[in-house]
Amino acid sequence: MDLDILKRKISTYRTEGGYIKNVSDELLMEILHAWENWTGSSSAFYDALNVDFRKMASLIGKAKKMKREGHFAAEAFKEVTVEQPTSQPTPCPDSISMQWDQGRIIQFSHVDQLIDFLKKVS
Repeated sequence: MDLDILKRKISTYRTEGGYIKNVSDELLMEILHAWENWTGSSSAFYDALNVDFRKMASLIGKAKKMKREGHFAAEAFKEVTVEQPTSQPTPCPDSISMQWDQGRIIQFSHVDQLIDFLKKVS
């Protein structure tokens, strides 16, 4: 969603004193969705919406609680499939290859990475 539109929607709930009150559940869902998709800094998000960080944190927290409790309709499930490679990967000239369980091959570019991996899995 465009942040300008969201900013206008939030401004309709702003009182004359500058407080944001009685925000609808639909708008809370839109705010949470915009927050989850935001890639910049949090202060830039608050500035783009022209909302104080304390109030926005309260709104996002309320939206997260409502989402956990199932007030928002669940988003459509997106199935992710992992395709098996058709051929064995070609090793890099300076890499270390190791065959792991079920015929999987793991490649490490440095010996230190291999040692760290073996320590973690043992």
